[in-house]
Amino acid sequence: MTAGIGLIWAEAAGGVIGAEGGMPWYVPEDLAHFKEVTAGATVVMGRKTWASLPDAFRPLPGRRNIVVTRNDEWSAPGAERASSLDAALREAARGDAAGRVWVIGGGEIFRAVIARADRLEVTELDLEVDGDTFAPDRSGWSVVNAQPRDGWATSRSGTRYRFLRLERPTTESAQTGT
Repeated sequence: MTAGIGLIWAEAAGGVIGAEGGMPWYVPEDLAHFKEVTAGATVVMGRKTWASLPDAFRPLPGRRNIVVTRNDEWSAPGAERASSLDAALREAARGDAAGRVWVIGGGEIFRAVIARADRLEVTELDLEVDGDTFAPDRSGWSVVNAQPRDGWATSRSGTRYRFLRLERPTTESAQTGT
């Protein structure tokens, strides 16, 4: 079995994670953070997320790419097809990269797997945008690391952002308050 399931995304105010098949912002520091966190790991995504990746980054280099789609005919160079999220997670548990699996989207996949995850990496953006895809509910999760610790950093693109690592409190820590 895998060492853990993590979810990683960037979100604007109101939980917006996407609009019209893409991200309605450009924050290069978030892209670098995504690359650093997921490097060498297996990434699982839905077909629409795969399609939203720029051609130059499809498949995501340095990572095992598993795409969830119900279309039995779908194939793409550098990607493995899985017919369901469960099949993708089983496949991710096999092979050399059987460490943490990173689920990278989209919204439907996030909602289906968040109850099984043990870690979230969220880039919060101080940005109001319209969107049609939203982050899953994070209630019940605790921030264990924030960068910067207080406030926001400012991207080269001018957008304020912060990186949050969240974990689900264990039963023991919830009972003892630690």
